[in-house]
Amino acid sequence: MAEHPGLRDGSPLGVHAAVFVAMFLISFSYPVGEAIANELDTGMLLFLRFGLAAAIFAPLVAWRHGIAWPGWRVLAGYAAISTSLVAFFWCMFYGLRTTSALNTGAISTLIPGLTAIAGAILVGERLGRHRLAALGIGLVGALWVVFRGDWDRFVALDLNEGDLIFFAGCVAMGFYSPLVKRFHRGEPVLVMTFWIAALNALGFLLVANEALVTSAWAEVPAFAYGGVAFVAICSTVISSFLMQWGTIRIGPTRVQAYSYLLPALVLLIDWALGKGLPSMLTIPGILIVLAASLVIQRGEIFAGRSAGA
Repeated sequence: MAEHPGLRDGSPLGVHAAVFVAMFLISFSYPVGEAIANELDTGMLLFLRFGLAAAIFAPLVAWRHGIAWPGWRVLAGYAAISTSLVAFFWCMFYGLRTTSALNTGAISTLIPGLTAIAGAILVGERLGRHRLAALGIGLVGALWVVFRGDWDRFVALDLNEGDLIFFAGCVAMGFYSPLVKRFHRGEPVLVMTFWIAALNALGFLLVANEALVTSAWAEVPAFAYGGVAFVAICSTVISSFLMQWGTIRIGPTRVQAYSYLLPALVLLIDWALGKGLPSMLTIPGILIVLAASLVIQRGEIFAGRSAGA
């Protein structure tokens, strides 16, 4: 997976385009995950996803850089990054059993704000008024979508079990990009991504446990295996590489700010799959989270220019 010449130089346009592509691919994992979440044990599904991703990365890493033991200290950093991902994806697929792709897409807009807080703690990123404003705006918009514009449910914070499970995963995901920034030591991004995918697979192997033996593999419908392959290649291999590459160059909060686009992207994908459009009452919430994305990106880009980024 060679880096495009326009990406190697870390130009702002190339970086932001790469992160947008990553987020577009990630948005597919919500409707695909909703479709296959009840067909496989959650731990087994995710073991297959990251095991396949690691298997794809391995020959690429061996060809480009060679696979060498990174050392326990570096591996511990990768394990910390992996832990945040393992928690997020388990909560996502388990939560999708009792909530919708649109709800999870909306709740994921909380990740940029959580990332900003974790980034301030772990790597000294300053929150600033733009990020704080985006956090508040994004929170309101996300809740509006989740509650389908029902003011009474909004005020009562009437969340279902799947929403709460996925929110816990988003808290874990908030540490992902800051941890990537903190533990990257100049090694090729492809190498880092491979080890994290391998540790993810190991983590979910432990979570799946006896399900790997007791599950009726032959009875799992073919579309479920196809869904696993899709999210492994597109929403894991490609998107992980692009997001980690982007995080190293423009910082965790600017990368995760693109999560604000997820509700609109998931909505478009659901519509393209024939699921129709949600109630018009949800549209204001989607517009709010898009506005939040513009607020945080505007503040970050101006900050980057003033710093010579």
